[in-house]
Amino acid sequence: MKNAARDVGVKVMPWIPPWLKRLLAGGRRITIDGNTLDATLQLILIAQRSTRTGGFSADGDPGVARALMRKSHAAMNNHVGVPTTDLTIPGPDSPLRARHYRPGVAEAAPLLLFFHGGGFVVGDIESPDGLCRMICRDAAIHVLSVDYRLAPEHRAPAAVDDCVAAYRWARGHAAELGADPSRIGVGGDSAGGNLAALVALRSREEGIPQPTLQVLLYPLLDLSAKTRSRTLFSDGFFLSKLQEDRFVDLYLGGTGLAADDARVSPLKAADLSGLAPALVLTAGFDPLRDEGNEYAVALRSAGVTVDHRQFDALTHGFASIAPFGGGSADATTATISAIRAHLSRG
Repeated sequence: MKNAARDVGVKVMPWIPPWLKRLLAGGRRITIDGNTLDATLQLILIAQRSTRTGGFSADGDPGVARALMRKSHAAMNNHVGVPTTDLTIPGPDSPLRARHYRPGVAEAAPLLLFFHGGGFVVGDIESPDGLCRMICRDAAIHVLSVDYRLAPEHRAPAAVDDCVAAYRWARGHAAELGADPSRIGVGGDSAGGNLAALVALRSREEGIPQPTLQVLLYPLLDLSAKTRSRTLFSDGFFLSKLQEDRFVDLYLGGTGLAADDARVSPLKAADLSGLAPALVLTAGFDPLRDEGNEYAVALRSAGVTVDHRQFDALTHGFASIAPFGGGSADATTATISAIRAHLSRG
């Protein structure tokens, strides 16, 4: 029944005018830290509370949590018609699943490696399928979505190692995919943004050429953060403190890595110079907002070219919620347009 309600919501919500959404939400606005929550997101959050569902699951069983996330994203994927090919690429421990999205252009186009979110514990290449399709079609670029190893079966730094290996592979095989080897970007949402940032850092350390662009979409950049936004939005805005803490425990537990270790928290890196240009997207109602903003400032201070955009009315995960319309859809369109512009210049 919940899945059916979500399907109806995706079809109906974009057509409801903002004033009616406010009325359905009780006629009140939610304003925190000077930002007013998008009416569509306000209505979705009310529906989630009433049905006791959430954007991420911190369920004690990772398998259950993964199944819940998979069902949630499957209902919202918009099935944009672009050609895809599922393949495997070499990983440091075992082969990695990947999905190649091919744009409808004749010439060699840029390639964006995309790493999904999910707290390093949940998610797979199905999770961002709708978003990857939209990026491929609307940015007219190749997208390679990578299915890295998850915790707790594979704790840190397994996910980072996999994403670095995927980037190495893409550099050597972009032409085989029909992409331009000189324009390869890395990107991801949430935990995937963390991994994209770490790919850039590890590449610099290991002497691998930098990506053309790093796309950091509401990224998790400091696993130890105790920021104002983490306090303001600790519960009720898709990503809760309980969920964050649970995922970090599963990711780092028993590894000897501290949450503030730069090998897992890019914001703690002592030197950010020489990294790829960054497109940093943050949201006003996201607990990860402040660390994303801090990273943009730190990158710029280190001489890195940064395009930082904060969407004040939105929450964590807005790109996944774009099919519901409203500000999330507008922000996702703007993000994809920025990706296209940056990679075309690369």
